[in-house]
Amino acid sequence: MSTETLGGKLRELRESKHFPLRKIAAMLDIDVDILSKMERGERRLTKEAILKLAEIYQYNSDELLILFLCEKIMSDIQGEDLGEQALIVAKKRFKYLKDNKANDN
Repeated sequence: MSTETLGGKLRELRESKHFPLRKIAAMLDIDVDILSKMERGERRLTKEAILKLAEIYQYNSDELLILFLCEKIMSDIQGEDLGEQALIVAKKRFKYLKDNKANDN
């Protein structure tokens, strides 16, 4: 199981391309400090920003979006005593809704 964070992955990708923070911040039209906070996990990214970064870094957008969704879910259930059980129920409900949507078509 991966414990990689979205921000950490984005920093790794940026550094592997030898892009300075200021260049990526300019491409996203955001402040350098905001991008730095995003990479450190102190500020959330938008889905649109993630898709743009995937394009800039020539990286699979699905992998970044999975990390994005994971962090979104975790921020809601972190610290909840019943968080793990809620995830189990949510997974079953997600599958049920997905299966029924497929059957409707």
